[in-house]
Amino acid sequence: MTSRVELIGLDGIPEVVPGDDLAALIADAATASGIGFADTDVLVVTQKVVSKAEDRLVDLSGVEPSDLARSWASRWGKDPRQVELVLRESASIVRMGPGGLIISRTRHGLVCANAGVDVSNVGGGNVASLLPADPDASARGIREGLRARAGTSPAVIISDSFGRPWRNGIVNVAIGSAGIEALLDLRGTPDAAGRAMQATVIALADQLASAADLAGGKVEQRPVVLVRGLAWRPSEEGASVLVMESERDLFP
Repeated sequence: MTSRVELIGLDGIPEVVPGDDLAALIADAATASGIGFADTDVLVVTQKVVSKAEDRLVDLSGVEPSDLARSWASRWGKDPRQVELVLRESASIVRMGPGGLIISRTRHGLVCANAGVDVSNVGGGNVASLLPADPDASARGIREGLRARAGTSPAVIISDSFGRPWRNGIVNVAIGSAGIEALLDLRGTPDAAGRAMQATVIALADQLASAADLAGGKVEQRPVVLVRGLAWRPSEEGASVLVMESERDLFP
């Protein structure tokens, strides 16, 4: 395993707007910072800038809430238009709980709060951002754009903040990836004592997404973090492999 890993927050990326070429912005910021990319690097990019670039933004003034959205919003003092977006973005509702929180399963298979609908850091509360339609495709697009511009193709991870059952606080996880093995399967590999591991499958992309937030942060406006020095294996499967199959879910 790697004994030293660097996390480098990339400064100089401007406010992202719909239609922006994220790969170009990343490449330009790296050049201005004197940072070059290698094929062995991993870039972790926050979901919010991906959603902005892909125009996954909704003006709340144009959202007509359903009766369910109005009822739930009035009960908890929420914006019914935002609740309506959550319902629309949900493939199924897992729980609706105290405080107005909605835990849902998105069309991507992600189980998260409010279906990833968010009004922070976008439009001053009058605009909501949605998750990318296909986060794995978003990651592939950024990787291919960097290859075309910089001649190198680091792996790319799209990250977002998630809560966790039975744990307080949030951590970043991978909702999309390209070029990297998101799940590191160590089953059959001998442990330190020589015994073959039977059940160890590491969510490597989630680990990298969470670690990258230490250098990116929530308010520092560093939406891209370079991870360097890590030994990882290439794969084109994407982060969708992190979504547990429904038949294995013990908490449906």
